[in-house]
Amino acid sequence: MDKTVHAVWERAGGRRRLLLLALIIVPSLLAARTMYSLLPHKGASGLELAMTILFAVLFAWISVGFWSAAAGALVMLRGYDRFSPTLACPPDLDLPDPAVRTALLFPVYNEDVRRFMAGIRTVLHSLRATGMADRFDIFILSDSTNPEAWIEEEEAWYHFCRDEDAFTHVFYRRRKNNVKRKSGNIADFCRRWGANYRYMIVFDADSLMTGPTMIRMVQAMQAHPEIGILQTPPQAVNKHTLIARVQQFANHLYGPVFAAGLHYWQLGDAQYWGHNAIIRVEPFMKHCQLPRLPGKGPLGGEILSHDFVESALMRRAGYGVWLAYELGGSYEESPPSLVDELIRDRRWCQGNLQHSRLILAKGFFPTHRALFINGIMSYGSALLWFFFLLFSSLQAVLEIVIPPNYFPDTRTLFPVWPTWYPQWALTLLGSTAILLFLPKLFSLALVVAKGGAGRFGGPLRMSLSVLGEVVVSTFLAPVRMLFHSFFVVSTLLGWRVSWNAQNRDDKGTSWGDALRFHWWGTALGLVWGWLMWVINPGFFWWLSPIVAGLVLSAPLSVWTSRPGLGKAARKAGLFLIPPELDRPAELTALEHNLKRPAPYSPFSLPRKQGFIRAVVIPSVHALHLSLIQHRRQSSARRTAHMAELGDKALKLGPHALSRVEKMELLSDPAGLHDLHKKVWELDDGPKAAAWGVCPDNDENESA
Repeated sequence: MDKTVHAVWERAGGRRRLLLLALIIVPSLLAARTMYSLLPHKGASGLELAMTILFAVLFAWISVGFWSAAAGALVMLRGYDRFSPTLACPPDLDLPDPAVRTALLFPVYNEDVRRFMAGIRTVLHSLRATGMADRFDIFILSDSTNPEAWIEEEEAWYHFCRDEDAFTHVFYRRRKNNVKRKSGNIADFCRRWGANYRYMIVFDADSLMTGPTMIRMVQAMQAHPEIGILQTPPQAVNKHTLIARVQQFANHLYGPVFAAGLHYWQLGDAQYWGHNAIIRVEPFMKHCQLPRLPGKGPLGGEILSHDFVESALMRRAGYGVWLAYELGGSYEESPPSLVDELIRDRRWCQGNLQHSRLILAKGFFPTHRALFINGIMSYGSALLWFFFLLFSSLQAVLEIVIPPNYFPDTRTLFPVWPTWYPQWALTLLGSTAILLFLPKLFSLALVVAKGGAGRFGGPLRMSLSVLGEVVVSTFLAPVRMLFHSFFVVSTLLGWRVSWNAQNRDDKGTSWGDALRFHWWGTALGLVWGWLMWVINPGFFWWLSPIVAGLVLSAPLSVWTSRPGLGKAARKAGLFLIPPELDRPAELTALEHNLKRPAPYSPFSLPRKQGFIRAVVIPSVHALHLSLIQHRRQSSARRTAHMAELGDKALKLGPHALSRVEKMELLSDPAGLHDLHKKVWELDDGPKAAAWGVCPDNDENESA
């Protein structure tokens, strides 16, 4: 790639980032100096020095978000950015070159099949409405390890293609070995089919993009051959729990400002977020193969947070990575509960901490090194905040327990009077509140100035929603701080993360689950608060917002996960978002597709019993055999093992088989077909009934 094509924006980006660095460092040093002077002993003790350093780092960290929002507000007020990658797009939704093909990738892992197939149907219909659907192919890339989900996916794909006449444009592939998780799933697609496509658009299992948006993305890539990845900012939708509605509201009101700010500072050095982005396939295949980090610890091995690394590799190869901040029509769903959010963050934390091994890697641009540090601080800042509060509490205890020494130097003629300012504990909290709240005011004022308050329910309801979001976020902040701190420490201690499917349902958190998840945080809050109340009651009140959040963590986790409270808030006009008041056609279509009845089957076996259906139902059995990769001639040992599993299944029933045993049978065509024949030959009523093929059942005989 010719590097001269980046020269203009690189010069502008360099000036902007130097300005950002000055805006962060200078105020942070001044704030640290002020903090230093407020402490009783003016930083003379090691504890006060540590507090001052922590304060400076945390102040700098929160300043990044503030200045991003400030820059974003200016960009949106101006309404134009000369470096926007979508400016060169033609006005009409047309892709004149039929040779330019794009693959839509849907990586799935033990997901709700009904949900992601409804999303795929919505995407296909939206593309067909543009008249450009023939330029796109859809790939369902399964890494599922649940045998029931595996068969359900195959059935859903077949019925989808049959109903939509899409066998030549919608493809299904399941990997036997899900090496490198999602990144390996995408890499496997690239090895098999990548040469057939110029671009690929990566989705998440719960994400959605409109046809016009995808056309615009392809047009932007065509107009800018120097762009390797174009990321869209997904908007959170479709969740009903209170915490999800609060996050959706924040995403829609504050998100555009922050996205514009990120674009302003990053330009072509932006990040790929793992989904809802278009990627130029050839350079991705050539330059973005993920390295395996040396070592066996938590910071070694396979890279978990692959997206940030892939964008850094793409940039190192000479291609730009851009954020299309102004492009709408890109959606995702947020976690429905605090517990689900924290479980997801546990995995993300380890992935981001791994990036510490790449900060000094050869060839990366300085901006991406800084973005690696930024990702680490997303979780590391919580631990720093925790230590700051801990040191503050310790300092408050020492001031009560240890008598002041007025003559620390025996040769002095005058006493040294230690001065104590209780406000020092509030300094960081006050600064944090200002720097976090002003961006919210920027967003609020911007929407009002542009006449968009009605899209959020009107100025009054929007303002009340902002206050509600601040209250909820304030109570949940200590809980997130504690868990993120634990995640950082546990990762550094070598506790590995398992890769499980995400919960995406609005089913709520039970009291039992909340207590099991939050009991230790509640206990810490009670002990911490009690000690401060007994030893230094004055300091207790400064610490009370932190203590309250920790003590109430279990009830907050339960209450905010309730769909009923979320729906009540919507009924009251709180936390409304534009897609609820002016429903996009694609979101309406998604709701309709989620309600589609299941295809007719003469068998009454539930679709969630995929293994039994693959053994029993002839059409499902034949479909599965046609899709799995046939092995070479099985060894005698494997044939005997499959026969043993088949005998076990016949004798004890399908539920006696473990998940691994079911997967083994489903992966062996000969063994599975032999079991299929023997099940239909069963003449033992109870055994046949366990498979849903009771010999006395006329329905099954007619089938």
